[in-house]
Amino acid sequence: MPRPCCIWSAPRADTARVPPTTFAESAKASLIRRRSLRELYRRSFREPARERLFIASVSFFITFAITRLITHSIRGEFGPFGDVTIRGYHIHHLVWGILLLLAVGYGWLIQIGTGRGDSSHLAGRIMAVLYGMGAALTLDEFALWLNLKDVYWEQQGRASIDAVTLFGALCSAGLWGGRFFRAAVRETLRVARASWRVVPRRRPRRPSRLSAPAAATAPEPTRRHDR
Repeated sequence: MPRPCCIWSAPRADTARVPPTTFAESAKASLIRRRSLRELYRRSFREPARERLFIASVSFFITFAITRLITHSIRGEFGPFGDVTIRGYHIHHLVWGILLLLAVGYGWLIQIGTGRGDSSHLAGRIMAVLYGMGAALTLDEFALWLNLKDVYWEQQGRASIDAVTLFGALCSAGLWGGRFFRAAVRETLRVARASWRVVPRRRPRRPSRLSAPAAATAPEPTRRHDR
């Protein structure tokens, strides 16, 4: 009987990856991951003041980036954005930042979001987000209220403020949220390894080294020389 030209062989069990087999297992893994990230967040920010500083820093950075994108799109005349004008007066986004800072400061004066009295934890998070937004909108036009003229697109208005605000936001976000970011990355890697686990290979057994029996050496016969 002729032999087939090729023989199919199943993948070895020691090298095959085992993905989640059912949708229920995938949903369960996702739910466990969400719970673990939530626990990591609570563990990293047990103090409300530390959490508010972290939220304000992230809000500051995101608002600053979005503001720069919008202003560049307005200058380049692309996108749906445009200048805000009221009765012929151009309203800078510095104004909205000052209004937000005034609102947050007044709210903290009457202890809204401070964690004391009847203030809720959610209110503290909202006030921290608004504070970061107001600070970003205000400092983005730092050169305007420093020079008392619109130098937003000039060299003196861009070289310093971009570096100062971006560096300050990144440093503050890493300072107050670095522990949570590191823990979140470690937890994500752990869940990924658990979802796509690799079956360890079985090492072949090494043959035991048995001492070979010593060969019996017979004494050489002495040769007699005939005299």
